[in-house]
Amino acid sequence: MTINRPGLPGDLPPAETLWARWALVAAVHTTAAVESRPSVHRTGHWIEDDGLHRDDGGCTWWVMSRAGNGRYVLYGEDESSGTRWHRPPVDVLAGGPAWLPWAELEDRRSGGELGCVYWYEDGAWARAPYPDDLADDGLDCGMGELADRAQAARLLVERLAPVEGGPDIQALLAEAEAGPLRDVDGLLARLRDPDGGEPEPDVVARALTRAGLADRP
Repeated sequence: MTINRPGLPGDLPPAETLWARWALVAAVHTTAAVESRPSVHRTGHWIEDDGLHRDDGGCTWWVMSRAGNGRYVLYGEDESSGTRWHRPPVDVLAGGPAWLPWAELEDRRSGGELGCVYWYEDGAWARAPYPDDLADDGLDCGMGELADRAQAARLLVERLAPVEGGPDIQALLAEAEAGPLRDVDGLLARLRDPDGGEPEPDVVARALTRAGLADRP
């Protein structure tokens, strides 16, 4: 996804697909050290009780949460977003359904942190209306690497060793998208630490289960 305009709901894959890709990336990057670190000090991709997180420690942060009954919400901020700087500022919550996590979103907005919000219901993404002269809402920079399977696969390469005769990484992503993963043990056996440390399959297995990609811990 490379665009020179604000994001559109159609730029995102179905929420279940986006969740699966993001969850797989987050799970294979999970370590005991990451689990024990306060969320405010984490960077990268990770899983918490409230959903999936991404933070580069500088200019972009994102959260995706499940709201039940096939509903999801995606919200975040990238430095490329112009919604807060537009005059008048864009109300990124306009038209939002009652089931959104309003307290969290309003708190983010009051702190000047919220760049855009997308919600998913009845099989389709939606967002607030934007003025015609808004240049960007940050969706492309924030979600582009996960909206495209090939780009998402590159986020897994350093953590999953190739296996002769086994599924390639894009095939693993496709399997996760169809869910749940059929061969969790095979995935865990491929784990590797790019820094030379020992893989932590038990930690990754917990993360996969927490995100709904595995049937068992």
